[in-house]
Amino acid sequence: MIPPHGGKLVNRIVPKEDVLGLGKIEVSPEIQRDLKNIGRGVFSPLEGFLCYNETESVLREGRLPNGVPWTIPILLPVDKNYIPEEGSDILLNDTAVMAIEEIFSLDKKEAVTSVFGTDSVEHPGVRRFLSLPDTFAGGEIQLITNEREPFSTYNLEPKETRVLFKEKNWKTVAGFQTRNPPHTGHENLQKTVLGLVDGIFINPLIGRKKSGDFKDSVILNAYQVMIDHYLPRERVVLSILSTEMRYAGPKEAVFHAICRKNFGCTHFVVGRDHAGVGNFYNPEAAIEIFNQYPDIGITIISVKGDFFYCHKCRHLASERTCPHDEKYHIKFSGTKIREFVKEGKRPPEEIMRPEVFEAIAQEEIPFVP
Repeated sequence: MIPPHGGKLVNRIVPKEDVLGLGKIEVSPEIQRDLKNIGRGVFSPLEGFLCYNETESVLREGRLPNGVPWTIPILLPVDKNYIPEEGSDILLNDTAVMAIEEIFSLDKKEAVTSVFGTDSVEHPGVRRFLSLPDTFAGGEIQLITNEREPFSTYNLEPKETRVLFKEKNWKTVAGFQTRNPPHTGHENLQKTVLGLVDGIFINPLIGRKKSGDFKDSVILNAYQVMIDHYLPRERVVLSILSTEMRYAGPKEAVFHAICRKNFGCTHFVVGRDHAGVGNFYNPEAAIEIFNQYPDIGITIISVKGDFFYCHKCRHLASERTCPHDEKYHIKFSGTKIREFVKEGKRPPEEIMRPEVFEAIAQEEIPFVP
């Protein structure tokens, strides 16, 4: 079994302790998810929210101070109306106790340029980060409640997926990141990957997304239908990664790979414009960044080029494999698929299975408002 990132699977889950008298900070649903991911080991080797030196190391080097690859700073912003004292313990919602090691501030414009490659407020990740308070708290956490909602059936922890993969006798497992329902391009790619590894871990990102993205329930239902009808179920595990989309392109691709490594994946699929948004990133930047991380400890399966259905080839192809003119192509456009859904029209079967479309169409409002 592949070792967790940093060598040890973090477990910060403790029985509920006496929290009477502790100061309390109400945190957002996104921070609540971060707490659970730290406590469960999804974000191993992190044991809490980053302090200043750790944050600066991640921003400047793309690594923790000990040299371990890490590209997205996991931070706890604190409101100016209640800034806890260094050395104190505080309660975060009723979910975790945090030992406040350090209170610090950041140059947020410098931070967003490092993480997102831009400081443009047209970028949703930049806009969100710049809206945060200017003050942050760093320190270790202890998770005192470990509820599995939402989607508890699909919310497996790394210690559980590692046991599951071992029970299935999977020596090689490919993690597949997605934030959309599956079209036939995804299906074809997953089947190709299954020709290379023992099993595939389809791991949709469930959490805060931008307006117009598909809702979490739609993504999960559509994937379950696709697996039931078109993939070998004994070689697939469907479980969620409960965290927000940051749309940080290449930096987020590395972060996604690390999380799947902690779940026990030996391989990770990175495709064109992974975790991108708009035209902020070169389409293959998320593939190329892994050249900077030969020590990341997980094998990257890189998928270059756009997929489409070619009427001349009579099967799925890409510009790297198909010699025919674009007039023969049906492209897998997320925008086009959204238009079909909004209009209640079934997409051509060449780009989306009818059962998958029906699963999407059952949702009265399938998109994030």
